[in-house]
Amino acid sequence: MRVLIVEDELYMAEAIRDALRLAAIAADIAGAGDTALELLSTNTYDIAVLDRDIPGPSGDEIAKRIIDSGSGMPILMLTAADRLDDKATGFELGADDYLTKPFELQELVLRLRALDRRRAHSRPPVREIAGLRLDPFRREVYRDGRYVALTRKQFAVLEVLVGAEGGVVSAEELLERAWDANTDPFTNAVRITVSALRKRLGEPWIIATVPGVGYRIDVQPDAGHEGDERG
Repeated sequence: MRVLIVEDELYMAEAIRDALRLAAIAADIAGAGDTALELLSTNTYDIAVLDRDIPGPSGDEIAKRIIDSGSGMPILMLTAADRLDDKATGFELGADDYLTKPFELQELVLRLRALDRRRAHSRPPVREIAGLRLDPFRREVYRDGRYVALTRKQFAVLEVLVGAEGGVVSAEELLERAWDANTDPFTNAVRITVSALRKRLGEPWIIATVPGVGYRIDVQPDAGHEGDERG
């Protein structure tokens, strides 16, 4: 999952980003409305966390732009305003959830997970494919009943691949979905992470490399198959 945090208080934005990273959620920060619009125009996000009171176009205006775009991106309003009419205004704009400052960071993570599940309501919360069982809320992975300990980044990459349900995911998409905007687009981080992930999951390799295209979960893994360590 990749989240856009629109918050002008830098310490707050960084605290949220750090909490999301611990939950294997990539996040970018926009401290003003103009920056938020620029990031939204160049990146794909699963959820937007919007503070209503920000410089430039307000959080309300950003929410309106997101809704008018037809992207279906869920919006969580984040604000110090706790009056009922303020919340009503946010929901009338199209916000999917509302969290009042101060709040517990863990609650924010849980709400984002719930919004992501609602967004992809056709997918079960616990995803299973080819002997893999991935629980995004507990951040647990099992292969053929065996628990597999993964790093946060390995889990984030696997979550994207499992969500593709056997479809091919390009390295560029993995970089976009599992890393943040500060990552060098020419990095070999994806290849290194996928290689380490394969080893953690064990043989036969379940992540196949599609040369020149990307990676996918192999629904019929076979030792010596194309999902080797070269890609």
